[in-house]
Amino acid sequence: QVHVVESGGGLVQAGGSLRLSCVVSGRTFSSYAMGWFRQVPGKEREFVAAVSWSGDDTYYVSFVKGRFTISRDKANNTVYLQMNSLKPEDTAVYYCVADPKRVGPAMGGDYWGQGTQVTVSS
Repeated sequence: QVHVVESGGGLVQAGGSLRLSCVVSGRTFSSYAMGWFRQVPGKEREFVAAVSWSGDDTYYVSFVKGRFTISRDKANNTVYLQMNSLKPEDTAVYYCVADPKRVGPAMGGDYWGQGTQVTVSS
């Protein structure tokens, strides 16, 4: 059983920063690629960023490149999403996912967190 728990969401003004954290427990953390998705009401969940199991490769959707950075801390079974220069359109529930087979927009499977709300005010 794999447990995925996100934290770090909140309310921030446009131009500000937040760092989301995602802790994975239950299995070998390094066996999983990790990703972040986000969802707003009425829309599909969309890919934001991902990092390979080794941490050597990262992937971003175009509209967050240069603003968001994904990283993983293997010692603490944690993946981070540093979000800078936030915009009101970044407002969403952000979900973390652990995937043993895929990395990037096709990630999915069974191991999702419960989500953390990010709200960016204008």
